[in-house]
Amino acid sequence: MTLFNIDKTLDARGLLCPMPSVKTALALEGMERGQVIEVLTDDPVSKRDLPVWAESTGNMLLGIKEENSTIKIYLKKA
Repeated sequence: MTLFNIDKTLDARGLLCPMPSVKTALALEGMERGQVIEVLTDDPVSKRDLPVWAESTGNMLLGIKEENSTIKIYLKKA
């Protein structure tokens, strides 16, 4: 259960670093400030890279959740 509304889901499963970050950046370009994106990935490196990328770009990490082999990363657009 999340405490925020998800405005967009990006399925980046099957992509290896840096593609989940690249696809996330492109998806966020089309979103409004304050909207939330849910990134689905199965690349364990994304658990480290996407939060670092978000911080460096001013976006906010809201949380990371793992379900089986899928990692769900929640970001809020700055």
